[in-house]
Amino acid sequence: MKVTTDACLFGAWVANEVKNQKSKVKTVLDIGAGTGLLSLMCSQKNPSAVIDAIEVDEEACEQAKENVSVSPFADRVNLINADARTFSFTKKYPVIISNPPFYETEIISDDPKKNVAHHHSGLLLKELFNIIRANLSPAGFFYLLLPFKRNEEIREIIFKQDLLLAKTVFVKQSPNHKYFRFMIQGKLQTDEPLQTTIDEISIWNDQEEYTDEFNAMLSDYYLVK
Repeated sequence: MKVTTDACLFGAWVANEVKNQKSKVKTVLDIGAGTGLLSLMCSQKNPSAVIDAIEVDEEACEQAKENVSVSPFADRVNLINADARTFSFTKKYPVIISNPPFYETEIISDDPKKNVAHHHSGLLLKELFNIIRANLSPAGFFYLLLPFKRNEEIREIIFKQDLLLAKTVFVKQSPNHKYFRFMIQGKLQTDEPLQTTIDEISIWNDQEEYTDEFNAMLSDYYLVK
């Protein structure tokens, strides 16, 4: 699968959020790791974290293993070729990250691998939230990149799963575009009051250049700055 700009933005945001947590994160679960982008970006910013990255597609998992093996973080990313819906995880995770399939009711592709990665033939969002709830530690956080057009539906699913939203960042392609993605930080339902923070970011400015905010978030991942 192609590496998308919004996935890179999400990876950078997640890596910073994990880095800025009060206590150092020791373990991370990446659900639907694809070719390893999120795991590698998170590893770069969080040298104390070991990441378990699970991917159902065998070829994508092999590509992720190759990508990880030639990175400086090879000893801190464990690739698992399995279905997260049936895999028995042996621990609870303080951080769970995912860039899940977006499209559950739309026209599917002729490519079955793309259908698993992007469509309803792969992991449904309700199933993903079940996995998160079962494997997140009591004080842990989960991070997701999601399509804005499913915003209300997703918030309803989160509420029904006894989960809470801590942060939401709405993403625009430019200041003149509507939101097309949103990134969330969430946690398990607790009795403690939680104030949700809301922000937004544009990838491009009016001059069709990357915004200063986008550049600041991604600069550490560029080979040439």
